[in-house]
Amino acid sequence: MQAASQMVTRERRFPLHVPVLVRPRLPACWSVNLSRSGIGLVANASSGATVPAEGDEIAVEFPLPDAEPVSARGTVCWRADSRSDGHTIVSLGVRFVEYAEDGQLRLTRYLHQHRQRAIVAFCPAGERHLVRQALEPELELDFCESSTEVVQKLDRGDVAALAICGHDAERASALAEQVAERAASGESGGPGQPRDLAARVVYCANAPAARLLRLFNADRIFRSVEPPFSAGDLREAVMAACAEHGVRTEQQRAGLALERALLRHTHPAVRKSAAATSAVGWESPAGKRALDLVRIAAPHPVAVLLQGETGVGKEVLARMLHDQGANRSGPFVAQDCGAIAESLLESELFGHVKGAFTGAWTDHPGLFVLADSGTIFLDEIENTSTHFQTRLLRVIETGQVRPVGASQVRSVRVRLVAASNRDLAAEVKAGRFRADLFYRLNSFTIEVAPLRERREDILPLAHHFLRHFNEALGRSVAGFDAEAADLLVRADWPGNVRELRNAVERAILLSLPGNAITPAELPAAIAPEAGAPAGSSLREQLESLERGILKSALERANGVIRRAARDLGADPVTLARRARKLGLLRG
Repeated sequence: MQAASQMVTRERRFPLHVPVLVRPRLPACWSVNLSRSGIGLVANASSGATVPAEGDEIAVEFPLPDAEPVSARGTVCWRADSRSDGHTIVSLGVRFVEYAEDGQLRLTRYLHQHRQRAIVAFCPAGERHLVRQALEPELELDFCESSTEVVQKLDRGDVAALAICGHDAERASALAEQVAERAASGESGGPGQPRDLAARVVYCANAPAARLLRLFNADRIFRSVEPPFSAGDLREAVMAACAEHGVRTEQQRAGLALERALLRHTHPAVRKSAAATSAVGWESPAGKRALDLVRIAAPHPVAVLLQGETGVGKEVLARMLHDQGANRSGPFVAQDCGAIAESLLESELFGHVKGAFTGAWTDHPGLFVLADSGTIFLDEIENTSTHFQTRLLRVIETGQVRPVGASQVRSVRVRLVAASNRDLAAEVKAGRFRADLFYRLNSFTIEVAPLRERREDILPLAHHFLRHFNEALGRSVAGFDAEAADLLVRADWPGNVRELRNAVERAILLSLPGNAITPAELPAAIAPEAGAPAGSSLREQLESLERGILKSALERANGVIRRAARDLGADPVTLARRARKLGLLRG
């Protein structure tokens, strides 16, 4: 009973395969999965597009089935590159930080109401009651009368299973072939491995045994149910298809994350990039205190716990601990424990053997093995369950990892750095975190102060981000004027360094080349009265606000009116007329 009360509720991810508009632009970008906090993306980067790196911020816009599109800004949490048929495929994990308008509300409503969706094709009217009895209310059902309608429904991007019924064997098998060929060829849209994201086909129609065998051998169908079938037989087959679809989709993401971990931490440029920026923003007394503790702990193999608010720079300190430690020549591997389903977290960290569960097609070593002789950084460790915490404690104490489904253990020598956004001592008292693991991690704790308590760090960080975004965006903004710099230093920054980074990027986009950033380019939360001269009328203030919005949109679209209009959801003719009136366009 006590163990059950200690279980941590984990965020659920939903398979979703729809086209996504990304800025900076990525061609052929599609979603893989969706949750309240973020989205998984896969894109074709072969055209030479600039691909965001981990830690970069991007804007995304994606359609929700049966709902308006959602626009949001997010941070790239992880990235993995791979090759497929001569193309470079880039996979990204994006965590949302800001939504446009009521996007968060619409996303939350969609996920709250979400049920797995199945299509039932060619089902005779007299059999629909049996199908509904078997599959509702667990599944959302779409009954389709034609192949064209089936294809249209599959393009929604959230269909897990397709049940093909009816008494016409030719028609049913032709649909199974068509759906499989669309998925294999990528005609359904999106790069990467579309068959892993395709709806699983359950064949419930009449068919000669030889044809059914051929469909199975060609991997055209997932299961078959011989008519006349019972509600129980149909339910078992379709629910198994839905479960396999969800697991396989998540397994693809987990596999990409494993590849990313290996590539990310063995490429020399990655480690050089991290080290080059790690010293920025720690000039305050609180920052220097954190650095002093890092220098004390780094040479020793003791586990370190970093505690502080979101966005304060805990991963930066974790990298410093690695770079200054005795294991600096080994890999640095990071995993956000809140970014993966509980059922796969053990597999991702400890590994699994082929056949350990559905979708485990090959052995995976796990991140602890990849981090052998190096450092593993576990962020948001408070989001793990007590069952996982038990396994983690054993790995820490014994140095031995047992992959899921394996009988043998493997010894590893890994320096552990954990981080939490919450007070873990309070989590222990509340019964949500194991006391023995907390005391094992708590041997050396570094409290990372929020940015509002490190005001001496704000301007150095702001100038660092200014240089970064000037280079990344091809801009030449000259710096900050005195009033803007003062506002930056006096702001509370509830989002800490991440929020400051967002504000500087926005200001650069709104500033003219060669000019310094003024209060007018800063977010309203920082400079609520900026941008309007004293005594200006309401009309003048609104025009000033409109000019800033249109200017930013035109700059993002490289001056292309239609692209800027699409970005803002406006009519191109109207937008052009307003831009000319506000002096942003000539002629």
